[in-house]
Amino acid sequence: MTEVQGNNTQHDRSADQDAELRALNDQMKRRIEERRQLAEEGINPYPYGFDVTAYSKKIIERHQDGTPETVSVAGRIMTIRKMGKASFFHIQDTEGKIQVYIRRDDVGPDAYKIFKLLDIGDIVGIKGYTFRTKTGEISIHAEEFQLLSKSLRPIPVAKEKEVDGQKITYDAFSDKETRYRQRYVDLIVNPDVKQTFIKRSSIISFIRGFFIEKGYLEVETPILQPVYGGAAAKPFITHHNALNMELYLRIANELYLKRLIVGGFDGVFEFAKDFRNEGIDRFHNPEFTQVELYVAYKDYYWMMELVEELVYRTGKAVNESSSTLFLGHDISLKPPYRRLTIVDAIREYCAVDIRKKSETELRNMAKDLGLSLDPKISSGKIIDEIFGEFVEPKLIQPTFIIDYPTEMSPLAKDHRSEKGVVERFELIVGGKELCNSFSELNDPVIQRERLEAQAKLRLRGDDEAMVVDEDFLRALEYGMPPCAGLGIGVDRLVMLLTGQESIRDVIFFPHMKTE
Repeated sequence: MTEVQGNNTQHDRSADQDAELRALNDQMKRRIEERRQLAEEGINPYPYGFDVTAYSKKIIERHQDGTPETVSVAGRIMTIRKMGKASFFHIQDTEGKIQVYIRRDDVGPDAYKIFKLLDIGDIVGIKGYTFRTKTGEISIHAEEFQLLSKSLRPIPVAKEKEVDGQKITYDAFSDKETRYRQRYVDLIVNPDVKQTFIKRSSIISFIRGFFIEKGYLEVETPILQPVYGGAAAKPFITHHNALNMELYLRIANELYLKRLIVGGFDGVFEFAKDFRNEGIDRFHNPEFTQVELYVAYKDYYWMMELVEELVYRTGKAVNESSSTLFLGHDISLKPPYRRLTIVDAIREYCAVDIRKKSETELRNMAKDLGLSLDPKISSGKIIDEIFGEFVEPKLIQPTFIIDYPTEMSPLAKDHRSEKGVVERFELIVGGKELCNSFSELNDPVIQRERLEAQAKLRLRGDDEAMVVDEDFLRALEYGMPPCAGLGIGVDRLVMLLTGQESIRDVIFFPHMKTE
């Protein structure tokens, strides 16, 4: 019985899809025919431009006093009520929606005939004056209109009906995968999505201004690199034909920015597209944005205070609030943030002590906690797995996790007072890492030892271990001043400040499997 029901469901689903496809084809055929008719009338369905002087939101704001205003607007038709000699439709522009009233006697019979060939989704330009309808809606009385782009594919339009006094929306463009694949449609029919990306732009602009205000220089470093480094990650590999050499898409811009500190800049930052050949989930996309900052003569204690100021001020600037709602949690961004060593954090949340434990002991601890580990990974990775599984998700309010074991941080400086650990912090907010920082290692002898130890881990099978970068080591040998470095995951910060639960909701075009 179960199998029969499953087959019937599959058959019904296929029948529904076939019906939808036939309806789509019929609509597209009709629109293509309308395009042909417009061409026969001598109308170019795709003219070269239109003079826009006003936008919907500001028009509505200005008309509150009832003073008529002559405007020239353009936008996409989102609703349309075609009647005899007069019709109403709504257009959507970059700011919102506004109603348009069009009458044959005003625009002329020839123009009105063209209007009758328009559909939801078509883009039009309107010249006219503002007024308020009998129902109180601020609208534009069209005196001229022009078709700017004929839409051949119908856009999905959500419908509303009233049930027991409540508006119910149905047929909405809400399927997540389709929305990510067709972001252009998502932005048309779900205009609230635009606000997330407008806020993303504001966040990036604020951070840039914050760093410039502090006197740091924005720079650019290579995306294609002959040696990748600066993080523990697997790279994407490409080939340069003219030079006949392998190149890597950068996984981080750290090592190049440190070269600039060697060269004499005291503070540099870069907004970077980085690429890591890793899995995809709601916190990871193989192409992502981060901003890295390096400041000479500073350490990780100083950087913690800078991060507190930056996160707090960014939240205040874009949300006008010292808190944010994320994953159902009300998160306070107000400094100071809690500071906790990674050893103490694991002891607090897992009731085990990882201090001075051998790799075998750590592996047995992880097994007792219920973790299944790759036998190739080393002590640092085991600690990282324990922390990531049992501690990180529980750190909701901003928390600095500090003082990591040396093996986990080959580019960080040894702790000034405790052996076996380095001066490093990660800021965890909402259960996920938001940024990473070191007192940067500037001793070229120790740095070489660290990178060579990483090379041995690669031989063990750790394909995320770092490689030896001889040019970077040569740069350090010329002398790099004491330095604090920082990397902030921009996508995750945007998620936090916009309340989005997936990285795909803050990236215009996230990576997807091929359809």
